[in-house]
Amino acid sequence: MDQASALAARLGLPIRDWDLLAQALRHGSFVNEHPDEGLESNERLEFLGDAVLSLIISEALYQRHPDEDEGALTARRAALVSTRGLAHLALGIGLDRDLVVGQGAEHSGERRRPSVMAATLEAVAGAVYLDAGLDAARRWILALVADQLDADVAVATLKSPKSLLQEATYARGGAPPTYHPVSTEGPDHARHFVVEAVVDGQVLGRGEGANRRDAETAAAARALEALRRGEGPATGKSPPAKPPSKS
Repeated sequence: MDQASALAARLGLPIRDWDLLAQALRHGSFVNEHPDEGLESNERLEFLGDAVLSLIISEALYQRHPDEDEGALTARRAALVSTRGLAHLALGIGLDRDLVVGQGAEHSGERRRPSVMAATLEAVAGAVYLDAGLDAARRWILALVADQLDADVAVATLKSPKSLLQEATYARGGAPPTYHPVSTEGPDHARHFVVEAVVDGQVLGRGEGANRRDAETAAAARALEALRRGEGPATGKSPPAKPPSKS
C-alpha cells in the first residue's frame, strides 16, 4: 500500500491501517469497473466520516463562540462542512491526486468534482477515526481547518443562499420558497440534477449540481439575484408572526 502510506506521511495522518486508508481513496467507479477483485468503495467510510467531521467541528465552534446561538453556530458549521467547504480542503491537501477512480470517471473529470472531493475527505476522516480513535481524528481535523476556525468572519456572510432566500421571502411577507426537481440524469457515479426555486408560485431560479443539495443551492442563489433585481412576485402582505422562542 505504497500510495496509502505515502499519503499518510505527507498529510501527517495518524493511521497505520493501509488497507483502510486505501479504501478511503477508492471511488465507487473503480469498484464497478473491477467487480472480480472484491474491493469495497469509500462510501461506507464517507458515511461515518460525515458524522465525525460534524461532531468535531460542532464541538470546536461551540467552544470558540460561547455567545452565539444555535442559528449562528449552524451557519458557521455549514460553511465548513458544506460540499464546497470540504472540497476546498480536500483539493488543498491534494486528495484529487490520490483518489482512485474508474476510467469512465477519469474521462468525465470526476476526480476534481466538488461532491467527490468532499466525500473523499469524509472517507479519510472516517478511516482515521476507526484506526486511531476520536482524539487523534480531532487533532488532525482541527489542524486541517485551523485557518477557517480562526477566521473572524461575520455570521451573515456565512449563511447559505437557501437560508438567505428564506429570510428574504419572510421579509416580503410571502410563503417560504420551495424547490422543484426538473430532471436527474447520468450514471450513479456522475449524476446531474436540475432544480427550480419557486417563490409564491413563480420560478425565480434554476440550478444544477452533482447532487440535489448543490442544485438547490445554485437555484436559491439565482432566485436571490432575481429578487434583488425586483423580478419577484409582489406580495403586499405583512410577514407572518414568528413562533415564540424556546424557553
